[in-house]
Amino acid sequence: MGFDQYHEPAQELSAETRTFARMCANLTEEAEAIGWYEQRMSLEKDPESVAIMEDSLAEEFKHFSMDLEFLLRRKPKWRSIARGTLFQDGDIVANGGAAEAAAAAGSSPEAPDAGSGPPGPVGPDSSLGIGSLREDFA
Repeated sequence: MGFDQYHEPAQELSAETRTFARMCANLTEEAEAIGWYEQRMSLEKDPESVAIMEDSLAEEFKHFSMDLEFLLRRKPKWRSIARGTLFQDGDIVANGGAAEAAAAAGSSPEAPDAGSGPPGPVGPDSSLGIGSLREDFA
């Protein structure tokens, strides 16, 4: 990839913007790796090989989740939309649309089927709870 993640002159971008761009690139790379492992595992016949790839896949998913959490901590509006979309029951597109509309209106989204009350505070120390997935993929 080189240094083509910047679409503006790098020297004119703030350090914060350059870090954000790097983390976006990391997120993309982790998503690509997840897709590659899924494809390989779907064709692999050797169970030991699949087990190793599954272990590697879990690491890629962990890194993807960490990258996403990093980015969402720095973009409160994105975080608000994610809160109303991720881990919600019901129609994904409808939840996303409602969350986006709520964020545009400056309010906290409440997914139609969430039923657990309004989302918690948004800030650099708050979490979407992605870290709690560790047990599910360990």
